[in-house]
Amino acid sequence: MSRTSSESKSTRRVRVLAAAVLTGLVVAGTPAAAATSLDRTTNVVRQSPDEGLSAELAEIRDELKRNHRPDAVQKSLDELVAKDTFPAALAAVQDRKGRTRHYTAGVADLTTKAKVPVDGQVRVASNTKMFTSVTVLQLVGEGKVSLDEPIETYLPKVVRGKGIDGGKITVRQLLQHTSGLPEYVRYLPGVFSARNASYSPQDLLKLAFAREASFAPGTSWEYSNTNYVLAGLLIEKVTGRPLAEAITDRIIKPIGLRHTYWPAKGDATIRGRHPQGYGSEKPGGKLVDITDQDPSRAWAAGQLIATPSDLNRFMSALVDGKLLKPAQLAAMKHTVKATGMPAGWEYGLGLVKMPLTCGGVAWGHGGDIDGYETRNGVTEGGRAATVAVTALPATRDTMQHVIDAMDTALCSKR
Repeated sequence: MSRTSSESKSTRRVRVLAAAVLTGLVVAGTPAAAATSLDRTTNVVRQSPDEGLSAELAEIRDELKRNHRPDAVQKSLDELVAKDTFPAALAAVQDRKGRTRHYTAGVADLTTKAKVPVDGQVRVASNTKMFTSVTVLQLVGEGKVSLDEPIETYLPKVVRGKGIDGGKITVRQLLQHTSGLPEYVRYLPGVFSARNASYSPQDLLKLAFAREASFAPGTSWEYSNTNYVLAGLLIEKVTGRPLAEAITDRIIKPIGLRHTYWPAKGDATIRGRHPQGYGSEKPGGKLVDITDQDPSRAWAAGQLIATPSDLNRFMSALVDGKLLKPAQLAAMKHTVKATGMPAGWEYGLGLVKMPLTCGGVAWGHGGDIDGYETRNGVTEGGRAATVAVTALPATRDTMQHVIDAMDTALCSKR
């Protein structure tokens, strides 16, 4: 269990200055033995005529206090492992100046007991929806897509079924989960019996459209991954490029997400340093390593692999207006009540607004896939945090504890 930090220049300067000042106190006529006396050292500093030096010493004292303060983020991750029995937890917390602290707890591999890699790659699941939504909204900003146009305009004769009509479902309703389209994931074989099964987007839609619509478009809210499979097909149709290429060239490369990638269909592994992901076939059952699995079952709704710090970088770029024009960012942040999500959470266009215990809100999403869960957000003030655990929560309480760890990371003063 550990914490590391990307040390800032100012922190290094304080440490160097501290060494220099402490050395100077001894050399400047004070006997070495006296340097161990708090009273004598205090007298030397008090008699110094250099007011600048006094200010620097005050800064050093403040830095030392911060460094010795109990770290609430590390404690929350330790509890996720010790009390909630997640094999591992890892987090990245980015402060308002862009400096990042990394945290780990538990073990990366239950068999070998290997250490959790700092900022390791994980399957980020439904955080992919933010990337898919941003790509659609970029096309809106380019005048190639209209949010209030029926999906039928772009994907004719694709959206069909009992109570399902693509001419009555808008692009906005897809991105906001107000379309009423049934959830295809409910009808997928479990990962334990079909971890290597490959699916096309059409396969996934076929599972959904064999069922009746949940409600008339625009009359309610229900989370459905089916919406984002259609959003992915929309992107491919309008850009004329594979979804992976569109997201990579429009988002991943421009903002420098060096450890984020779209695994190809059939690429069941995680390329970089990563903790193993675990799951059980029934609640409370024995944990089994399910790190390797074909990612195509998630596609535009959840296929990406990334690190916690890359997710922070993405969310920061998003709220800073580096990925979308103001009108499209405002549309993305226009939320509706989200039944079934934690209390107070509201859903925009692939973006969740979450109230914080310290006041204000965070913007993010989160993701759940067999083996991994992530919770993340960025505040309007620029603080960002991503927490990942290496198994899905077995109960609502454990799920809430992961959310609480994210809240702690975003509300911590450190």
